[in-house]
Amino acid sequence: MLAKQNKLCTIPAVLRSTVGLYGDSAALIYDSNAISYATLHKLVLNTSCGLSKLGIKSGDRVAFWIPNTPAYLVLYLACMQLNAIAVAVNTRFRSTEVADIISRSGASSLILWPLFTKVNFLEILSSIEDAAFRRLESIIVYSEEEGGVPLQNQLPTSLRSKKIVSYQELIDQSGAEIDNSSADAGCNIFTTSGTTRAPKFVLHSQRSISGHAAEVWLNLEPLIKKEAFFHTLPFCGVFGFNHFSAALIGARANVIQSAFDANEAVNLIDLHKVHYISATDDMLLALLDADDRNPAMPSLICCGYGAFNLPPEEITLRARAKGLKLVGLYGMSEVQALFARQEHTQADEQRYLPGGKLISPRASVRARNPVSREILPHNESGELEFKGPSLLIKYFGNDSATDELITEDGYLKSGDLGYTCSASEFIFQARMGDTLRLGGYLVAPAEIENHLIEHDSVDAAQVVAVRVNDKMRAYAFVIPAKNKVIKQEELRDFCSKGLAKFKVPVIFHMLDKFPTTKSPNGTKIQRAKLREIAEERITRQQY
Repeated sequence: MLAKQNKLCTIPAVLRSTVGLYGDSAALIYDSNAISYATLHKLVLNTSCGLSKLGIKSGDRVAFWIPNTPAYLVLYLACMQLNAIAVAVNTRFRSTEVADIISRSGASSLILWPLFTKVNFLEILSSIEDAAFRRLESIIVYSEEEGGVPLQNQLPTSLRSKKIVSYQELIDQSGAEIDNSSADAGCNIFTTSGTTRAPKFVLHSQRSISGHAAEVWLNLEPLIKKEAFFHTLPFCGVFGFNHFSAALIGARANVIQSAFDANEAVNLIDLHKVHYISATDDMLLALLDADDRNPAMPSLICCGYGAFNLPPEEITLRARAKGLKLVGLYGMSEVQALFARQEHTQADEQRYLPGGKLISPRASVRARNPVSREILPHNESGELEFKGPSLLIKYFGNDSATDELITEDGYLKSGDLGYTCSASEFIFQARMGDTLRLGGYLVAPAEIENHLIEHDSVDAAQVVAVRVNDKMRAYAFVIPAKNKVIKQEELRDFCSKGLAKFKVPVIFHMLDKFPTTKSPNGTKIQRAKLREIAEERITRQQY
């Protein structure tokens, strides 16, 4: 089966093959309800008909602003059949971020779960200016609540004139099978933060998605065996999405959690005898705290993790104390997740390091001296550069950024510091720029800074990351506008309404001016000095 599937270049083609061989096998498990691969395929066919009748066609962008659910995956696969492009919108994003993504991507349709209890989607939509919805033609509403979807008059005024359809209406459609999927067509846009305010739109092709999924599955199959994949990482990011696409290639069951709950996750991992998961370090700490056993989660052979808040050594020691074996990973939106992975059979001092062996035998890695631009020998640190079949097509709508990203010989400049161990192995050390790692996501400081200076009390802002207990948090330095007073709660409320919760600074630290230094390229703000000030204050206040 796998040999055949490796020749298939689109996920819809893979799904048809899977249904022919494993139609009765469980595909999705959610709230104790199982959906077989045959049923999943039928739902996808119906939904693609429904989307087509709604006016979705090849090249259209569909914004997915919805938590993990079977509906997310059905709608995603249906979009693939139509050659439409799924635009992933993090459910933790708020008005400023959502408005930017919907507007700049040119999305013609928006999918949301208005009554989801953990996010007030309707309130967020109501605070977005009408101009952001100018190109939206339709709204797809998902609901699990008794009483169904909200009435049209419950939506913001600016959206009431759009075509509004429920997910249930889409899956109830029927008609001839529509499969316009093309291997080289774009199908996914993931958002990523760079050094400017607006996140870049990372566009992947059907070929890169399905090809990488096949290679990830071949890599994970010895660990997963015949058991299920467990999904609590959000599908809107490559970290969560690539696990689902690999499971589809392997015809394995997908156990889905719509929002992370550590106690429930431990129970689901036990119930389905899950052998492998990937998680962020803060999720891991919560899982370990939720399980009193030692070893914790005994069905797990190992766990891949991202060290976004704690040093790799610290999170590894905590996991080891509870009998859980961790393996380092590497991924980014531009190359997809699980681009590299350490083996669980390696010695402890190597196994937990971020990076590892390239998943694809067709991929390659090198390190380059950022000053001399020379390619470095193994074990010498420089900027990591990658080449392989899982790379993005381009930054959607930003050709100049794409040109800057890719070298003349086809390597992607990662912006990450690391070193190679061999032609197919490397270790990630740190981000080379000032990008922050907050809440498991890379965040450009400029996103938060530019939002802050929109407040009339702020003249200038600089944001750094600082460790508060076991998490990295944003810490803002602000220079007040003339005759204005900085008020902590006022700025916190302003940020909470416009930004994701994990981007809201823990402190708004008022300064008369920022520390600077002169260099050959001009005067620069001393961000290292700002980090020192932030760390000192956090320590002094004993957060």
